[in-house]
Amino acid sequence: MLVMIGYASVHGSTEGIARRLADRLRAYGHSVDVRPLDKPMDALVLYDAFILGSAVHGGSWLRQATGFAEREAEILSRRPVWLFSVGLARVLGGRFASAGDVPKGVPEVIRDTGARDHHLFAGAIQPSHLPVFGRFLYKAMGGRYGDFRDWAEVDDWAESIAAQLTMVTR
Repeated sequence: MLVMIGYASVHGSTEGIARRLADRLRAYGHSVDVRPLDKPMDALVLYDAFILGSAVHGGSWLRQATGFAEREAEILSRRPVWLFSVGLARVLGGRFASAGDVPKGVPEVIRDTGARDHHLFAGAIQPSHLPVFGRFLYKAMGGRYGDFRDWAEVDDWAESIAAQLTMVTR
């Protein structure tokens, strides 16, 4: 199957997950294009399935991701679609973890596209990603810097998608 993995990323963490998903799907024999969602796209009808991901900022998907899903809802709703979000809610824990399971904008994308699944991954954060005041707040909330992406979790999710794609082609 020909799969498009589209992503909206600010600092590269979401793009990294998109590329890892693509590598895993290719290992299962699928053809995959990885594309940023803020660039114009032609020929979406050629794709058999879509995986869309976005960084989560301020509890919401980025506008590039929700805008793409809104513009292309007609074609997306006729193909298998999976969604993923990348943020720090799971890293921060507590009320952030429960509030961050489904970022703002995602329920509407699920409704409009008929997405099969949404998965929340932890991301990466460095001091340079935040303004000075943001660094102070992040540390006050108990935040720590680093790359919190769980590659085994990403691989497992990719494998579950690969298995579903195999079922679609039978």
